[in-house]
Amino acid sequence: MTEQNPFAPAPAVPEQHPAAPAPSVSKGRRALFAGLRWTAAVLVFAAVGSGVAYGLVRSERTDLPGLGTEDDGRWVYPALTKPTLAPGAPQPFAPDNKDGIHYAALYQLLLPAPAGSTPDPGLKQEKDQAVSADTFLEEYEPTVRPKMKQAFTDDGLRQIVARGWTMPDGTRTRVYLLRFHSSGFVDAFEGCGINMNINGVNRIEGDSTWSKARNAQSSPDLRDVSLFTEAEPAGDEQVAAGCVRGGDLQAVVLQTRKGHVASVPFHQTVILQDQLLH
Repeated sequence: MTEQNPFAPAPAVPEQHPAAPAPSVSKGRRALFAGLRWTAAVLVFAAVGSGVAYGLVRSERTDLPGLGTEDDGRWVYPALTKPTLAPGAPQPFAPDNKDGIHYAALYQLLLPAPAGSTPDPGLKQEKDQAVSADTFLEEYEPTVRPKMKQAFTDDGLRQIVARGWTMPDGTRTRVYLLRFHSSGFVDAFEGCGINMNINGVNRIEGDSTWSKARNAQSSPDLRDVSLFTEAEPAGDEQVAAGCVRGGDLQAVVLQTRKGHVASVPFHQTVILQDQLLH
């Protein structure tokens, strides 16, 4: 379905500097808190409203709360701007748009690829990053695809867009955004969660590193974010899945990597996509 109201990104605002770093923690605890430390860094720069730039990773590491100077494996994403809406169109989750309808072109809400990445040639993209339901369903076990496709028809799916890339360490990422007619249809979507049937994966479980980090630190409102990893034994590659709900949109973030998916860039990617939807 052709999207309306494509908008150019609004100009970026000057980058703001966060408060001084928090006291350092032990090496073991630092690894455990990686997810929420990145969340805090993102929120320092995130601002509410359309047309506000997001300074995501360009500050020095010593300028970010809770981060030491050593490399923690984060990726370098470009600065992002939310699209400008047409005059009179409400922001998602504004008082006059409580259902969280997004009036921007869907592809403008996709997280861009980080520096050093190579585009994924396996995505069968059409105009404006659109992909078919069949392309999206290739991520799932063949036995569940017919039921999921019928649910798309029954549950108000309007459009899917996607972006994929591979990093030099072999980590492959695919980000899908699914637009439904309302948030109620998003709530009914069963394709992202603890029971999702990812192709080639025997079983997934909650991301324990993410859970421990959230429990150990005060965190922002991430009620619409859920993270999962492939349960051991994972075989040659591990799969991680991030699920983000935002009004009429559902984001599905999938990462695969030989051995194990690294927690920091996985958490980073999901959190930034969440920021774009909210």
